[in-house]
Amino acid sequence: MLMSASSPPPPEPAARPPRTLGMVLAGCALAAVAVPAALVTMVKPVPQKAAPGAANRPAGQPDAPPKVEPLTYRALSPNDAVAFNAKIPFSTAPNPPARPFLGPEQGDSLARAVDCMAAAVLYEAGDDTVGQRAVAQVVINRVRHPAFPKSICGVVFEGAERPTGCQFTFTCDGALLRHRFSDAAWARARLVAVAALSGAVFKPVGHATHYHTNWVVPYWSGTLDKITAVGTHLFFRWSGWWGTPPAFTRQVSRDEPVIAQLAALSPAHQALPGSDPALAGLPLLPGNQRTPAPLADHPDNFIVSLGKDYPAEALPALAMASCGERAYCKFMSWADGKPAPDGLPLTTSEIGRMAFSYLRDKSRGFEKALWNCQFYQRPDPGQCMKLQLLAEPVTGLMAKRPELIGPKPELLAPKPELVQPATPAAPHP
Repeated sequence: MLMSASSPPPPEPAARPPRTLGMVLAGCALAAVAVPAALVTMVKPVPQKAAPGAANRPAGQPDAPPKVEPLTYRALSPNDAVAFNAKIPFSTAPNPPARPFLGPEQGDSLARAVDCMAAAVLYEAGDDTVGQRAVAQVVINRVRHPAFPKSICGVVFEGAERPTGCQFTFTCDGALLRHRFSDAAWARARLVAVAALSGAVFKPVGHATHYHTNWVVPYWSGTLDKITAVGTHLFFRWSGWWGTPPAFTRQVSRDEPVIAQLAALSPAHQALPGSDPALAGLPLLPGNQRTPAPLADHPDNFIVSLGKDYPAEALPALAMASCGERAYCKFMSWADGKPAPDGLPLTTSEIGRMAFSYLRDKSRGFEKALWNCQFYQRPDPGQCMKLQLLAEPVTGLMAKRPELIGPKPELLAPKPELVQPATPAAPHP
């Protein structure tokens, strides 16, 4: 090709890279892919640490059981509550019966379990065998479920130390003092308890852990599965896995605790073997006393000074245990940090400071416990002392009332007829 003198010379061909350099680059590229792949196949993965206890949990079991809160209610009248409860549908899921349950084999623990169960079924369902069997099954279901205590007495008296919010109302509303069933009714309740602790199953309530009468509405009524009704009682179980049979396999305790509140009803709850009688299971009095002494000149009367932290719910049991077998007995305690009176008669100010009073008079069939509600919160106003009586003149307060006081004429408590009558609480856990 001809080119003019002014045309630029054609470019020279580009130099080829050395053959050895190309081979090195190709090898590096191959290694960039092959080495990571080899590492992936050769290195073992590090296992993830399992949550505590996860390996022992059945498939589908959540990490922790549901929390059981103190019982509270919606502010509804009985008629409105009945209508509200009727709108909550029954669950259509299967309702399999619980497995038979065997309580403690023998001895004191068995006797305590029977009497705790008997008290529960009698005070919750009354003298009605069908209702009692339903209540007994709920108690057993709770014992087997990890959300509740591990013993019969522990389940029945859970929360009894609180003025409100116990799981079974009769344990904290004064019912054990306010009402006594006949010996025949108590014997029938014990038969139901013995049967339930010997393998009898009440199938209709299945694995129910909650129930209530249809004229109240607990806060949880819309969150659990409503499974059946027995009379006026509605029965519920946990929703989801915690309401299924695998959740009810917890190993229960065979050691039943002493319940001081049952000391007057059950010999099995009066003392532990080898311990001082009457006050087993109760807190010690100031000075580590096991039992207070009666007044020297009034042997049927007790004046006791207690610390502010002495549980209010233990006071009736302490009074009954102190009174022992006395047909007539008066127990009074003070807890304001000041010394208790040193004898009788009491002054107006001493009566005003009184924190608790218990009176028993078997000749009249009378037994009553009263709290000073300026010191102790109570669920029922009928359990409170009538403080307005303190406005009476001293001469009136010291008037002779032997039916209240006993062999001496001093006034030790308000007139029982002036105390507000207790309103029976709706039975429920």
